[in-house]
Amino acid sequence: MTVLDARALNRATLARQLLLDRADMPALDAVAHLGGLQAQEPQEPFVGLWARLRGFDPSVLSDLLTGRSVVRTHLMRRTVHLVTGDDALAWRARHDPMLRQRVLGVYRRELEGVDLDELAAAGRAVMADGKPRSMTELARALGDRWPAPEPRALGELLVSALPMVQLPPRGLWRTKAGVRNVLLSSWLGREIAPPAADGSDPVGQTLVRRYLAAFGPAASADLRAWCGLAGLPAAVAAIREELVAFRDEQGRELLDLPDGPRPDPGTPAPVRFLPAFDNALLGYHDRSRIIDDAHRGLSVAGARVVLVDGRVAATWTVESGTVTVAPLHRFSRADRTAVAEQGRELASFLSDNESHRVRIAASAR
Repeated sequence: MTVLDARALNRATLARQLLLDRADMPALDAVAHLGGLQAQEPQEPFVGLWARLRGFDPSVLSDLLTGRSVVRTHLMRRTVHLVTGDDALAWRARHDPMLRQRVLGVYRRELEGVDLDELAAAGRAVMADGKPRSMTELARALGDRWPAPEPRALGELLVSALPMVQLPPRGLWRTKAGVRNVLLSSWLGREIAPPAADGSDPVGQTLVRRYLAAFGPAASADLRAWCGLAGLPAAVAAIREELVAFRDEQGRELLDLPDGPRPDPGTPAPVRFLPAFDNALLGYHDRSRIIDDAHRGLSVAGARVVLVDGRVAATWTVESGTVTVAPLHRFSRADRTAVAEQGRELASFLSDNESHRVRIAASAR
């Protein structure tokens, strides 16, 4: 079985994630290809698409949200993701058990004795009027019926366990707005696809294929780290004959689509600025293909990172129109020049061409 080293896996990831070359692809197609973008920080998906698409216009993504082609919803890992409406409807039922269990993992004591099916049915009845509600408003509407749990526990369960979307203007370009929820089916005017009646898992099989298209080659543990779902080994087994297999340097089996791009490890990788919680990092259990173990914590701490030669080499922030880069190690002169150039482009994007300021701080070591 062919062994793929860390650099080969890195270049495959960059190619699948549209980070090796910016793609000439509509924003909607990019969101679909990536299997969604993590979006609990509402402005971060705009940077994620800017890093991946040639000539990306942020107003296009805002229009996709207001036009109901993409939605903000709790999905993979019980985090807010920006996904296409079609994927939200197709994937939501498969995620329901995981979403509920993850809320219970946090609030099991507070929700002890609460019939969760009854609570969900009551929440759905409240939301059936189509009126947008915050989590607090929804919990308050049911507080008289379930007075014992803390309102936050009720609210967290309901906004995760019920198929909801967060309405614009939250998530629009350069817009700050609170979370207002409506039922997914009400917002899109279509019902959620139910689980397969025969007990098979066609959605799980689709998720495997879609994950490998955007993240492969990858191990089963990586797949689960991306979506948080149980039961996927059976889905992998069902389509195993469609896949090819490799091993990494640790001996783990990696699966992939036969025609998935696996560039030559020597392929040059351009500097890329990534947003907080980008799935290029979080979409794996083993993140060593893109970030050193010593810096792994950055991927879950909300740090915005800079890729140099395909790997996390710095963090970045922006304030008053100036992009500030904090290197994790010393840059070569060529790398410093490339980082500064991309930093100026990012400053221009974030400021509507009013600023091109970038500052590179002293290296950490």
